Amino acid sequence: MIRPRAAYDGGPSRKHGATVDVRIGVTFSPREIELELADDTDADALRARVESALSAGQGVLWLTDRKGRQVGVAVDKLAWIELGTGSDKGRIGFGG
Repeated sequence: MIRPRAAYDGGPSRKHGATVDVRIGVTFSPREIELELADDTDADALRARVESALSAGQGVLWLTDRKGRQVGVAVDKLAWIELGTGSDKGRIGFGG
């Protein structure tokens, strides 16, 4: 389960002041779920929590956005997850 931002420790891998953007693809849905998480979200800790939820194979993955809204996605319906930082938004073009 992903907890509200108070649960993140803000470890050394965090980029200070950079928001973490999450895009989630859900099976049998043409639309993506897009969230902008709190500034103090640790992307590595978030990735570890997502991997833990996926390895359990059942339940709901809960994320809390920067406005405090909670979004839950059934783990067995996850098609893909993309994690990025707010600084990634400035990129234009194709490829990495």
